[in-house]
Amino acid sequence: MNVTELPIDLKKLIENERIDFSVKAKRNYPLSKAFGRLIFGIAYCAFVSIFVVAFFGPLLKNEEVHFTSNDVPVTASWDDLSELVVPGMIIGLFVIVGIGLMISAFYMFFQKGGYFVGTQTRMIQYRNGKSTITDWEQFSGNVKINAKNNFGDLEYELRTGKLQSRKNESDKFIPDVIYIAAIENVYEIEKICKMRIKENDPTPATLSIEEIKSEPAFFKNIF
Repeated sequence: MNVTELPIDLKKLIENERIDFSVKAKRNYPLSKAFGRLIFGIAYCAFVSIFVVAFFGPLLKNEEVHFTSNDVPVTASWDDLSELVVPGMIIGLFVIVGIGLMISAFYMFFQKGGYFVGTQTRMIQYRNGKSTITDWEQFSGNVKINAKNNFGDLEYELRTGKLQSRKNESDKFIPDVIYIAAIENVYEIEKICKMRIKENDPTPATLSIEEIKSEPAFFKNIF
């Protein structure tokens, strides 16, 4: 992509920095992420529908609903729906969550991507007038590539993230991820990013004993 094709605000943000690459992503999220959320949403809604049918199915047939509450048999009908208010609200909440998952999945399918610009010190994301700047040192170096014929997706993990609590297990760290979805020249851009991440890696390099012994005499005398 030519620099002149970038939005004016993005060009002002870059100023006189040397641009390593610039690309316009066709999607905001990889299709695999959208499909994954859609499948999860369908499975979630299917599970919730079991309770919807169990509680409200008989009412549609003008029949009574029988269940237990605190080990006490309860009967509800069109004439008296009071016993269904609380379970209905709980089930309704789960239904809303399921619908939200489905809507977000479809939203991910049709979200257009933004611009990505890499310089010597940082990566800049620009979408719908909003800029997100991430220094290369914030990248962990872990990357997933999904591409065919040099067209596809890049997923970069960051050093930032959040801890996810797990029952009977230690907390799991979930890193933040930058998605660069549906772009051309995937492998060339990945090579540039890899180089910049390595150059700006804040982790001090550690030498093995064999590597130290191969260094000048000063280090050899230690051993």
